Amino acid sequence: MHFGTNGIRGLFEELNPETAVKLAYGIGRYFNGGKIVVARDCRLTGEVLKNAVVAGLASVGCTVIDLGIVSSPTAEYMIRKLDAEAAVIITASHNPPEWNAIKVVDGKGIAVSKERGKEIEKLVEGKLWWNRVGRISFYENATKDHIKAIIEMAGKAKKKKIILDCGNGTACVIAPPLFKELGCDILTLNSHMDGRFPGRPSEPTEKNVENLIRAVKAEKVDCGIAWDADGDRVIFVDEKGQYIIGDMVYALSILWSDVKGDVVTTVATSRVVEDAAGKKGLKTRYTAIGAPYLCEAMEGAGIGGEEVGGVIWPELSLAKDGFLTGAMLVKALERKTLSEWVKELPSYYNVKEKIPAKAKEKSELVKKALEYAKKEKLRYNDIDGVRVDYEDSWVIVRPSGTEDYVRIFAEAKTLEKAGELVEKFRKITG
Repeated sequence: MHFGTNGIRGLFEELNPETAVKLAYGIGRYFNGGKIVVARDCRLTGEVLKNAVVAGLASVGCTVIDLGIVSSPTAEYMIRKLDAEAAVIITASHNPPEWNAIKVVDGKGIAVSKERGKEIEKLVEGKLWWNRVGRISFYENATKDHIKAIIEMAGKAKKKKIILDCGNGTACVIAPPLFKELGCDILTLNSHMDGRFPGRPSEPTEKNVENLIRAVKAEKVDCGIAWDADGDRVIFVDEKGQYIIGDMVYALSILWSDVKGDVVTTVATSRVVEDAAGKKGLKTRYTAIGAPYLCEAMEGAGIGGEEVGGVIWPELSLAKDGFLTGAMLVKALERKTLSEWVKELPSYYNVKEKIPAKAKEKSELVKKALEYAKKEKLRYNDIDGVRVDYEDSWVIVRPSGTEDYVRIFAEAKTLEKAGELVEKFRKITG
């Protein structure tokens, strides 16, 4: 198995204990046998994979600190807190329960990319030495430490009534105590951990959080918040029961925060983020899609984020922290309702299409889009695929990193215009 955009992902027959322990050899060597924190989410395969990773790291001399079951933002925060060289997190994030993944974050808080992962893959084989076996310890206060840091940064809020949809994931560990300490009156959904995610699928799409939307309307609360399995993605539901998509979550975070640097986002993120940055007089910088590339671009930035509702608050860590984002929302509700905040920004519509294409065909299709943009002297960037920007719309053509498709994604002020852009570039690439 090989590193993808953010770690190694697979089903258990592929990402098994044998694979995990070998990968851990490479990770341990890559970080020179240093101090490494290890954490996992609550998936059924998580415990055996975590144990294999711990054993593999210790076998090449690493000092391993086992955090147990914590959210990914918690694990990443603890890198700095415990002065570690890296974190290894066993989580498949928003994916279905039969999937798992091993993600690696370095001592600076930067997720290890596919390119850096190739270096680790070269180190997975080698001789083990009994006198280099490292020590293993357990640290049980990671979630408490993370909660304390969030409250210190966000500040306690005036009492708000909110519903938390923990999705049966690691949000169950941190969200209820955090929002109670923030001063909120909370109701919860799917608040017991279960690696099968029986309450709803892990990814907090509008369809998947229908029960939260209904509950917000029925209970007449100030807002609803939902996370994915490891807590790096977050979405909101306003007091009227309207679903707030991930792009808008990020844009709102820019509006209600005291940002002092550039805004960093991916080439697939809505124009609404750039609009929010403009209202604050901030420059927007675009990067390739994926947590590693976002992290790498954060130097000198005030905030980072992507279209799925992952927001980076660099003052705390370079993790996409769905819990700090939720805490910032609660503070923002002291000034106006969530629906009033949403009205501060324009609405956009998007259309997505995928074109079947084998590996060799992908580059050819993207090349056609690039040649068209150059020929027509359009404003474009080719950081990740080709994104073409028009006055009030944009379109991106990019190869899928995991499937045999080229994706075309367009956004405009009307659904009709977005559809026309997708059709136009489908013909250009075809």
